[in-house]
Amino acid sequence: MCALLLLHVTSLKGQPGIHNESHVRIWEEQVILPTYLVDNPDLNPRFYEGRAYQGAQGRVYPYPIYESLSDTRIEKSYDMVFLENEYIKIEVLPEIGGRLFGALDKTNGYDFVYKQHVIKPGLIGMLGAWISGGIEWNFPHHHRATAYMPVDYVMKENPNGSATVWIGELELRHRMKFMLGISVYPGKSYFEVTFQPFNRTPFVHSFLYFANTGVHTNEQYQVFFPPSTKFGTYHGKNHFINWPISHEIYNNVDYTEGVDVSWWKNHPEWTSIFAWNEIDDFLAGYDHGKLAGTVCLSNHHIAPGKKFWTWSTGPRGKLWDEALTETDGPELELMIGGYSDNQPDYSWLQPYESKYLKQYWYPVGDIGGVKNANIDAAVNMDFLKNQEVKIAFHTTAVQKGATVRVVVKGEKYFEETIDINPENPFIHTMKIPAQVEKEDINIALFTSNGIELVSYQPQCIEPDSFPEVAKPPRRPEEIESIEKLYYTGQRLEQFYNPSLKPEPYYQEALRRDSQDYRVNTAMGILHLRKAMFDEAENYLKTAVRRITDNYTKPRDGEAVYYLGICQKYMGNLEESYKNLYKATWSQAFHSASYYHLAELSCIHQNYEMALEQLNRSLTTNANNTKAINLKCAILRKIGKFQNALELVNSVQAFDPLDFWSVCEMFFIGSESGANEKAEQASEWLRKTMHGYEQSYIELSLDYANAGLWDEAIRVLAELYLKGDDKTKSYPMIYYYLGYYWLQKGDEAKALEYFKRASQQSPDYCFPFRLESLHVLEEAKRINGSYARAPYYLGNLLYEMQPQRAIKEWEKSLILDDRFPLIYRNLGMAYYKIDNNPRKAVDSYLKAIMLNPGDQRLLYEIDLIYAADREDPGTRLKLLQKHHNIIANNNVCDALSREIMLLVQLGYYDEALEILTENHFKQWEGISKAYNSFVDAHLLRGLTKYYAENYSKALEDFIAAGEFPANMMVARPYRGGRLTEVYYYTGTAYEAMGKSKEAKERYQLCVNERQYPVLSVNHYFKALALEKLGRHEEAIELFDGLIALGQRRINSSEVDFFAKFGERQTSADRLAEAYFLLGLGYLGKRLQKEAEEMFSESVRLNLNHVWASYFFAENKKK
Repeated sequence: MCALLLLHVTSLKGQPGIHNESHVRIWEEQVILPTYLVDNPDLNPRFYEGRAYQGAQGRVYPYPIYESLSDTRIEKSYDMVFLENEYIKIEVLPEIGGRLFGALDKTNGYDFVYKQHVIKPGLIGMLGAWISGGIEWNFPHHHRATAYMPVDYVMKENPNGSATVWIGELELRHRMKFMLGISVYPGKSYFEVTFQPFNRTPFVHSFLYFANTGVHTNEQYQVFFPPSTKFGTYHGKNHFINWPISHEIYNNVDYTEGVDVSWWKNHPEWTSIFAWNEIDDFLAGYDHGKLAGTVCLSNHHIAPGKKFWTWSTGPRGKLWDEALTETDGPELELMIGGYSDNQPDYSWLQPYESKYLKQYWYPVGDIGGVKNANIDAAVNMDFLKNQEVKIAFHTTAVQKGATVRVVVKGEKYFEETIDINPENPFIHTMKIPAQVEKEDINIALFTSNGIELVSYQPQCIEPDSFPEVAKPPRRPEEIESIEKLYYTGQRLEQFYNPSLKPEPYYQEALRRDSQDYRVNTAMGILHLRKAMFDEAENYLKTAVRRITDNYTKPRDGEAVYYLGICQKYMGNLEESYKNLYKATWSQAFHSASYYHLAELSCIHQNYEMALEQLNRSLTTNANNTKAINLKCAILRKIGKFQNALELVNSVQAFDPLDFWSVCEMFFIGSESGANEKAEQASEWLRKTMHGYEQSYIELSLDYANAGLWDEAIRVLAELYLKGDDKTKSYPMIYYYLGYYWLQKGDEAKALEYFKRASQQSPDYCFPFRLESLHVLEEAKRINGSYARAPYYLGNLLYEMQPQRAIKEWEKSLILDDRFPLIYRNLGMAYYKIDNNPRKAVDSYLKAIMLNPGDQRLLYEIDLIYAADREDPGTRLKLLQKHHNIIANNNVCDALSREIMLLVQLGYYDEALEILTENHFKQWEGISKAYNSFVDAHLLRGLTKYYAENYSKALEDFIAAGEFPANMMVARPYRGGRLTEVYYYTGTAYEAMGKSKEAKERYQLCVNERQYPVLSVNHYFKALALEKLGRHEEAIELFDGLIALGQRRINSSEVDFFAKFGERQTSADRLAEAYFLLGLGYLGKRLQKEAEEMFSESVRLNLNHVWASYFFAENKKK
């Protein structure tokens, strides 16, 4: 039966549209779209160095980074999945993250989800390339890593007449799976999304989930949070705003005059607003010009997140509109989050736990907005002039003989029987008595059977104070209790905070109580994740001793469970078995523990015991498909093929993208003589897994972790390689095959595969699994003369155990000294871990010699040179030697460093020439070339100014205020560098005797909007205030800069809510603090003190061009 199902699903591909009685069609066809190409990803592994991304850790490894965006535009063919009924037509693009690419309201031609007509990536995704439009599915982090990569998918027609495309993937960073079904139903104008994440690992993980719905926006577009919403909040819940009328400065935008922030047109700068609302189910947007809108819907009890994001109507918004599309116009995002109400906001998935939620989207027509909505209908009510009220209803299905009822002050005021459907909403305007308040009116729509479909009654929203904002944690030693220290550390882990680590909080707790159960458990799990098994075992044993003290049976089994898991990784199977059995006494770890016990029983070939343990496991987690599939494998091995097939069918019904169950069908077919079924299953796996090596390795490990070595080998050798396919070159496939053969006792076969592994291309081989540790260690032992295994082992270990990684890379280097990536990785580690920049530079220079065409090497070596205070001229010479490489590259990192050095050394003309000739693709929230552009013009202008060539100086000062399109910059709403530009422009006018123009520029400088935290801009504002005779205000700013600089010098504070960017080094933070202090002293005419501060700033950061400038100028005086 399952084999027939698989054939039926596959048969949908390529057909022009299957039309059945349900009036729902699902099909796949090729669509041609103009596409801007993305170059091959960087070959260098990108290890984590503190990058903040969307308020969490912006980790790239074990993925490569896709940051090289081409300007080449081609016509490209994509396989698009379509679902259609009489009301809506949906498009899904599996090749690019499974993005829902389009949603059309057939009743009026309105795209109720943003429809792109071009694939034009920008550097917005976690790994770089990302497209706007459609609906993006984000799990387990926002803008998920694989948003620009292919997903697994199958199409399915359902018995109830609906059709579903299931998409999903194994994400590598946490090894969790998500599956998402997009369904269209007959006679319904909504589409349904079923979201099912599954933690396939023995570890607890935290996750967020948001569906980002793009919509076309314009001056007449309005966002509708539920009417009960009083407030909105920002990322991290560190700021609040009144909704919908704001009188606040929010996200540094001034709405204090009373701005209706529900309208797109009222946002001059990009912003996010999350609805502070966990009592309503919907979020909507409405285009008052097109008389159409979009409703997003989910059960608020498990999907409380409601947010909109806009690039804004301002210059920076328009810049990104142009960057991400050609002709499709501005986009606004309506986001609904499940198990998350903010970004970042993370919930937990326990070992082998799955979760489940449904979400709905549908279009609405000419109803004027949305005041309430559910799966059946939406309602709006607007109060017009002259006591008139407009009421409107929209339904998602045909409702004949429905009743519209208006009740005023508890008495029926209006009633009408209507026929209503998604194509024809009900709209009616009526007069109400003058003495009636809005809150007295209730409007409702009922079915012909009297069942309420939807209703709305305005509420009186009383003014209220803002909720308490989230705060950064205090330093560990300042926190009063061990409990608070534990929960602070846990939150940092849970939210993947990029600025603070949890360990200092745990360590402080252990300093106060070295036996604390919670903290020892947390530290044990942390070390276990890092493959530091001995340390993990010690922490976990300490935790267990505390809870079993005085012969006590523990209430909590977490530490006992993880101790068993740790010992399993260590190969101490006997102790693992004992502790896992003890953990089954705890309901929370009953299912996971029994699953691992079953694996251990399988390793010992005690299949009857394993079946019993799996049955016990499934009593407390019936949805653990890994347990069901292992049970299926055991039943097959003991010859109970029919029982096994029944389990296969049950898994497929629950998870149509479950590979293990179909693999079992393959094995059942081949072992029972049903070769046709086996071939059907093999073909389904080939198409659905689309040759993705990581999925095959994960599937093989499902067998290997239970000691089913023959099956693990067949998955890789028979299903993946299939006939010794020479095009399959991923090294870890062969390493795993060698390891599996070694476990079977065939060392000769193992050596053969280990040798083959070492002969494969190392490109993009970034191991990440804990199991790979044992695999690569064994490969080294058996095949120790080959360099690749220790190289891959170093990659695996670097983020977990960097010192151990260095040793492995050094072993690899001894065996092969002609491999550039080894030198690069060692250079990075010598600098980041050993704090040995000289040794790092030597290693990088060898990497560059072996691979001179890699701009990334030149970028990274210059960072190290700068930190080591290498002569800027020497650094520039190296970059200029490779100028053709770095200038003819779609990644501008190294080129930006060359430009920066040209400016620093006074070669302003050369710098500006390069800046003018090249296109600088920028990451969201980051600009690398623009500051050098401003610096070059200002510093060249100052050179001319001091040469008394004031007119030429003025030209440069004015040019510094431009925002060149080729640098992807635009004027910000607040901040920026125009204060410097206006001040220096004023001085040029003043020197030319044009006092009126000078005064105008000084006034512009003073009026330019600034962030409330003092910065360099406030120094120039203070200078302009002095020019305008406002000396007291200027002195206040100078004093503020001095106080701020001193505070930062004496503080180690970091930005707890950092949203984007690399972590700033302590030296750079201090350099900026001394620079601000110097500016304050300079403003107060304290030349000696200023000179000392500028000198210290330059000592700490040789690249601080303005500290160097002011230091030099101050010395002249």
